[in-house]
Amino acid sequence: MAGDLTAPAEIGFIGIGAMGAPMARNLIAAGYRLHVFDAAPGAAAKFAEETGCAAPESLAALGAAADAVITMLPNGDIVRQVLLEAADNVLADPKPGLVAIDMSSSSPTGTRALEADLKARGVPLVDAPVSGGVPRAVDGSLAIMAGGEEAVVERALPVLAPMGKVTKTGGPGSGHAMKALNNYLSAANLATACEALIAGTRFGLDPETMIAVLNASSGRNTGTEQKIPAYVLPRTFSSGFALKLMAKDLRLAREVAQAAGAEAALLDGTSALYDAAEAALGEGADNTDIFRYLEQLAED
Repeated sequence: MAGDLTAPAEIGFIGIGAMGAPMARNLIAAGYRLHVFDAAPGAAAKFAEETGCAAPESLAALGAAADAVITMLPNGDIVRQVLLEAADNVLADPKPGLVAIDMSSSSPTGTRALEADLKARGVPLVDAPVSGGVPRAVDGSLAIMAGGEEAVVERALPVLAPMGKVTKTGGPGSGHAMKALNNYLSAANLATACEALIAGTRFGLDPETMIAVLNASSGRNTGTEQKIPAYVLPRTFSSGFALKLMAKDLRLAREVAQAAGAEAALLDGTSALYDAAEAALGEGADNTDIFRYLEQLAED
Protein backbone atom coordinates (compact mmCIF):
# COMPACT_ATOMS: atom_id res chain seq x y z
CA MET A 1 0.00 0.00 0.00
CA ALA A 2 1.08 3.62 -0.43
CA GLY A 3 3.37 4.69 2.36
CA ASP A 4 4.19 1.15 3.51
CA LEU A 5 7.88 0.89 4.44
CA THR A 6 8.04 -2.82 5.13
CA ALA A 7 10.22 -4.98 2.88
CA PRO A 8 10.45 -5.08 -0.09
CA ALA A 9 10.02 -1.29 -0.20
CA GLU A 10 12.46 0.75 -2.27
CA ILE A 11 15.13 2.40 -0.07
CA GLY A 12 17.66 5.00 -1.16
CA PHE A 13 20.89 4.85 0.86
CA ILE A 14 23.35 7.76 0.54
CA GLY A 15 26.78 7.22 2.08
CA ILE A 16 28.30 3.76 1.59
CA GLY A 17 31.26 4.21 3.93
CA ALA A 18 32.62 2.20 6.86
CA MET A 19 29.30 2.43 8.69
CA GLY A 20 26.90 2.87 5.78
CA ALA A 21 27.99 -0.19 3.80
CA PRO A 22 27.23 -2.79 6.50
CA MET A 23 24.00 -1.00 7.41
CA ALA A 24 22.92 -1.13 3.76
CA ARG A 25 23.85 -4.82 3.57
CA ASN A 26 21.58 -5.55 6.52
CA LEU A 27 18.69 -3.82 4.76
CA ILE A 28 19.30 -5.93 1.65
CA ALA A 29 19.41 -9.07 3.80
CA ALA A 30 16.04 -8.05 5.28
CA GLY A 31 14.49 -7.99 1.80
CA TYR A 32 14.61 -4.29 0.94
CA ARG A 33 15.38 -3.13 -2.61
CA LEU A 34 18.23 -0.65 -2.31
CA HIS A 35 19.37 2.25 -4.48
CA VAL A 36 22.80 3.41 -3.28
CA PHE A 37 24.78 6.61 -3.85
CA ASP A 38 28.18 7.80 -2.62
CA ALA A 39 30.37 10.79 -3.40
CA ALA A 40 33.49 8.59 -3.65
CA PRO A 41 34.04 7.70 -7.31
CA GLY A 42 33.04 4.12 -8.05
CA ALA A 43 31.98 3.29 -4.48
CA ALA A 44 28.26 2.92 -5.21
CA ALA A 45 28.85 0.98 -8.43
CA LYS A 46 31.22 -1.42 -6.65
CA PHE A 47 28.74 -1.95 -3.80
CA ALA A 48 25.90 -2.50 -6.27
CA GLU A 49 27.96 -5.06 -8.17
CA GLU A 50 28.75 -6.92 -4.94
CA THR A 51 25.19 -6.94 -3.61
CA GLY A 52 22.95 -6.82 -6.67
CA CYS A 53 21.30 -3.55 -5.68
CA ALA A 54 20.85 -0.48 -7.90
CA ALA A 55 23.26 2.46 -8.18
CA PRO A 56 21.46 5.45 -9.77
CA GLU A 57 23.67 7.96 -11.55
CA SER A 58 22.11 10.96 -9.78
CA LEU A 59 20.56 11.92 -6.46
CA ALA A 60 17.43 13.02 -8.32
CA ALA A 61 17.06 9.56 -9.85
CA LEU A 62 17.48 7.99 -6.42
CA GLY A 63 14.78 10.26 -4.95
CA ALA A 64 12.41 9.44 -7.78
CA ALA A 65 12.78 5.69 -7.16
CA ALA A 66 12.74 5.49 -3.35
CA ASP A 67 9.97 5.18 -0.77
CA ALA A 68 12.45 6.29 1.90
CA VAL A 69 15.92 7.84 1.64
CA ILE A 70 18.55 7.22 4.32
CA THR A 71 21.52 9.56 4.66
CA MET A 72 24.69 8.38 6.44
CA LEU A 73 27.00 11.35 5.86
CA PRO A 74 29.74 13.29 7.68
CA ASN A 75 27.56 16.19 8.87
CA GLY A 76 24.19 17.89 8.64
CA ASP A 77 25.34 20.53 6.15
CA ILE A 78 26.06 17.77 3.62
CA VAL A 79 22.71 16.14 4.42
CA ARG A 80 20.93 19.42 3.63
CA GLN A 81 22.87 19.74 0.38
CA VAL A 82 22.04 16.26 -0.94
CA LEU A 83 18.40 16.35 0.12
CA LEU A 84 17.49 19.91 -0.76
CA GLU A 85 20.09 22.36 -2.02
CA ALA A 86 22.46 20.71 -4.51
CA ALA A 87 21.73 21.23 -8.21
CA ASP A 88 21.19 17.46 -8.35
CA ASN A 89 19.25 16.81 -5.14
CA VAL A 90 17.01 14.06 -3.82
CA LEU A 91 13.90 16.25 -3.83
CA ALA A 92 14.23 17.40 -7.44
CA ASP A 93 11.43 15.01 -8.42
CA PRO A 94 10.67 12.82 -5.41
CA LYS A 95 8.50 9.75 -5.39
CA PRO A 96 5.13 10.56 -3.78
CA GLY A 97 5.13 9.68 -0.08
CA LEU A 98 8.93 9.82 0.25
CA VAL A 99 10.30 9.80 3.82
CA ALA A 100 13.79 11.14 4.67
CA ILE A 101 15.75 9.39 7.43
CA ASP A 102 18.99 11.06 8.52
CA MET A 103 21.23 8.57 10.34
CA SER A 104 24.27 10.87 10.29
CA SER A 105 25.58 12.72 13.35
CA SER A 106 24.05 16.07 12.49
CA SER A 107 23.45 19.35 14.28
CA PRO A 108 20.27 19.06 16.39
CA THR A 109 19.29 22.68 15.74
CA GLY A 110 20.11 22.27 12.07
CA THR A 111 17.93 19.18 11.98
CA ARG A 112 14.98 21.12 13.36
CA ALA A 113 15.39 23.69 10.60
CA LEU A 114 15.78 20.99 7.94
CA GLU A 115 12.70 19.15 9.22
CA ALA A 116 10.62 22.31 8.82
CA ASP A 117 11.98 22.95 5.31
CA LEU A 118 11.35 19.37 4.18
CA LYS A 119 7.88 19.39 5.72
CA ALA A 120 7.06 22.45 3.63
CA ARG A 121 7.91 20.32 0.59
CA GLY A 122 5.68 17.49 1.80
CA VAL A 123 8.56 15.24 2.88
CA PRO A 124 8.70 14.17 6.55
CA LEU A 125 12.06 13.73 8.30
CA VAL A 126 13.21 11.29 10.98
CA ASP A 127 16.56 11.93 12.65
CA ALA A 128 17.92 8.51 13.61
CA PRO A 129 21.64 8.63 14.45
CA VAL A 130 23.40 5.50 15.67
CA SER A 131 25.89 4.34 18.28
CA GLY A 132 27.95 1.17 18.37
CA GLY A 133 30.61 1.56 15.71
CA VAL A 134 31.47 -0.67 12.79
CA PRO A 135 31.20 -4.04 14.60
CA ARG A 136 27.60 -3.37 15.61
CA ALA A 137 26.81 -1.92 12.18
CA VAL A 138 27.95 -5.25 10.75
CA ASP A 139 25.86 -7.45 13.04
CA GLY A 140 22.80 -5.18 12.99
CA SER A 141 22.85 -4.34 16.71
CA LEU A 142 23.34 -0.57 16.58
CA ALA A 143 21.66 1.66 19.15
CA ILE A 144 19.38 3.88 17.06
CA MET A 145 17.96 7.11 18.52
CA ALA A 146 14.88 8.15 16.55
CA GLY A 147 13.43 11.66 16.70
CA GLY A 148 10.56 13.17 14.76
CA GLU A 149 6.81 13.35 14.68
CA GLU A 150 5.38 10.21 16.27
CA ALA A 151 3.50 8.98 13.20
CA VAL A 152 6.54 9.45 10.97
CA VAL A 153 8.86 7.62 13.36
CA GLU A 154 6.36 4.75 13.56
CA ARG A 155 6.28 4.57 9.79
CA ALA A 156 10.09 4.40 9.66
CA LEU A 157 10.47 1.65 12.29
CA PRO A 158 10.40 -1.30 9.85
CA VAL A 159 13.29 0.23 7.90
CA LEU A 160 15.34 0.92 11.02
CA ALA A 161 14.81 -2.45 12.69
CA PRO A 162 17.24 -4.50 10.53
CA MET A 163 20.06 -2.15 11.53
CA GLY A 164 19.63 -2.16 15.30
CA LYS A 165 17.50 -1.48 18.34
CA VAL A 166 15.41 1.69 18.08
CA THR A 167 14.63 4.02 20.98
CA LYS A 168 12.21 6.89 20.35
CA THR A 169 13.70 10.08 21.75
CA GLY A 170 10.94 12.64 21.10
CA GLY A 171 10.33 15.34 18.52
CA PRO A 172 12.45 16.57 15.59
CA GLY A 173 16.13 16.97 16.46
CA SER A 174 15.91 14.90 19.63
CA GLY A 175 17.70 11.91 18.12
CA HIS A 176 20.65 14.04 17.09
CA ALA A 177 20.71 15.78 20.48
CA MET A 178 20.77 12.41 22.25
CA LYS A 179 23.57 11.12 19.99
CA ALA A 180 25.73 14.19 20.61
CA LEU A 181 25.31 13.93 24.38
CA ASN A 182 26.00 10.19 24.31
CA ASN A 183 29.23 10.80 22.41
CA TYR A 184 30.21 13.44 24.93
CA LEU A 185 30.03 10.82 27.67
CA SER A 186 31.88 8.30 25.50
CA ALA A 187 34.67 10.77 24.72
CA ALA A 188 34.98 11.98 28.31
CA ASN A 189 35.09 8.42 29.66
CA LEU A 190 37.80 7.43 27.22
CA ALA A 191 39.90 10.52 27.92
CA THR A 192 39.70 10.17 31.70
CA ALA A 193 40.51 6.45 31.49
CA CYS A 194 43.52 7.22 29.28
CA GLU A 195 44.73 9.90 31.71
CA ALA A 196 44.42 7.45 34.60
CA LEU A 197 46.26 4.75 32.64
CA ILE A 198 49.13 7.10 31.75
CA ALA A 199 49.47 8.37 35.34
CA GLY A 200 49.33 4.84 36.78
CA THR A 201 51.88 3.48 34.31
CA ARG A 202 54.29 6.32 35.08
CA PHE A 203 53.83 5.57 38.78
CA GLY A 204 54.81 1.95 38.16
CA LEU A 205 51.49 0.13 37.77
CA ASP A 206 51.06 -2.48 35.05
CA PRO A 207 48.54 -1.15 32.47
CA GLU A 208 46.83 -4.51 31.91
CA THR A 209 46.46 -4.95 35.67
CA MET A 210 44.99 -1.47 35.89
CA ILE A 211 42.37 -2.27 33.24
CA ALA A 212 41.47 -5.53 34.96
CA VAL A 213 40.97 -3.72 38.28
CA LEU A 214 39.01 -0.86 36.72
CA ASN A 215 36.69 -3.27 34.93
CA ALA A 216 35.98 -5.01 38.23
CA SER A 217 35.38 -1.68 39.97
CA SER A 218 33.27 1.45 39.78
CA GLY A 219 35.57 3.18 37.31
CA ARG A 220 34.67 0.88 34.42
CA ASN A 221 33.23 2.37 31.22
CA THR A 222 33.25 1.66 27.49
CA GLY A 223 36.79 3.01 27.31
CA THR A 224 38.14 0.55 29.88
CA GLU A 225 35.94 -2.34 28.74
CA GLN A 226 36.28 -2.05 24.99
CA LYS A 227 38.46 0.64 23.46
CA ILE A 228 41.56 0.47 25.65
CA PRO A 229 41.94 -3.35 25.62
CA ALA A 230 41.20 -3.61 21.88
CA TYR A 231 42.96 -0.57 20.44
CA VAL A 232 45.09 1.28 23.02
CA LEU A 233 47.05 -1.42 24.85
CA PRO A 234 48.08 -3.11 21.56
CA ARG A 235 48.67 0.43 20.16
CA THR A 236 46.76 -0.23 16.95
CA PHE A 237 44.50 2.83 17.46
CA SER A 238 42.14 1.43 14.84
CA SER A 239 38.58 1.50 16.19
CA GLY A 240 37.25 2.78 12.86
CA PHE A 241 35.80 6.03 14.25
CA ALA A 242 37.84 9.12 13.42
CA LEU A 243 39.00 11.54 16.08
CA LYS A 244 37.81 14.43 13.91
CA LEU A 245 34.27 13.00 13.99
CA MET A 246 34.37 12.68 17.78
CA ALA A 247 35.58 16.28 18.00
CA LYS A 248 32.70 17.32 15.73
CA ASP A 249 30.18 15.45 17.90
CA LEU A 250 31.50 17.20 20.99
CA ARG A 251 30.93 20.55 19.30
CA LEU A 252 27.37 19.42 18.59
CA ALA A 253 26.92 18.48 22.25
CA ARG A 254 28.08 21.97 23.21
CA GLU A 255 25.49 23.33 20.78
CA VAL A 256 22.80 21.37 22.62
CA ALA A 257 23.93 22.74 25.98
CA GLN A 258 24.11 26.29 24.67
CA ALA A 259 20.66 26.06 23.06
CA ALA A 260 19.30 24.83 26.39
CA GLY A 261 21.11 27.51 28.40
CA ALA A 262 22.84 24.81 30.46
CA GLU A 263 26.25 25.32 32.07
CA ALA A 264 28.60 22.58 30.87
CA ALA A 265 32.16 23.24 32.02
CA LEU A 266 33.26 19.60 31.73
CA LEU A 267 31.77 19.37 28.25
CA ASP A 268 33.56 22.57 27.22
CA GLY A 269 36.86 21.17 28.53
CA THR A 270 36.40 17.79 26.83
CA SER A 271 35.53 19.47 23.54
CA ALA A 272 38.60 21.72 23.76
CA LEU A 273 40.80 18.68 24.46
CA TYR A 274 39.58 16.78 21.40
CA ASP A 275 39.83 19.89 19.20
CA ALA A 276 43.46 20.27 20.27
CA ALA A 277 44.14 16.58 19.67
CA GLU A 278 42.62 16.80 16.19
CA ALA A 279 44.83 19.78 15.35
CA ALA A 280 47.95 18.04 16.69
CA LEU A 281 47.41 14.54 15.26
CA GLY A 282 45.95 15.37 11.88
CA GLU A 283 43.32 14.09 9.49
CA GLY A 284 43.81 10.33 9.82
CA ALA A 285 43.74 10.02 13.61
CA ASP A 286 41.38 7.52 15.25
CA ASN A 287 39.34 8.59 18.27
CA THR A 288 41.43 6.21 20.41
CA ASP A 289 44.50 8.27 19.42
CA ILE A 290 43.41 10.61 22.22
CA PHE A 291 45.68 8.35 24.29
CA ARG A 292 48.69 9.29 22.15
CA TYR A 293 47.84 12.97 22.49
CA LEU A 294 47.57 12.69 26.27
CA GLU A 295 50.89 10.81 26.30
CA GLN A 296 52.47 13.74 24.47
CA LEU A 297 51.03 16.18 27.03
CA ALA A 298 52.39 14.05 29.87
CA GLU A 299 55.84 13.96 28.26
CA ASP A 300 55.81 17.71 27.72
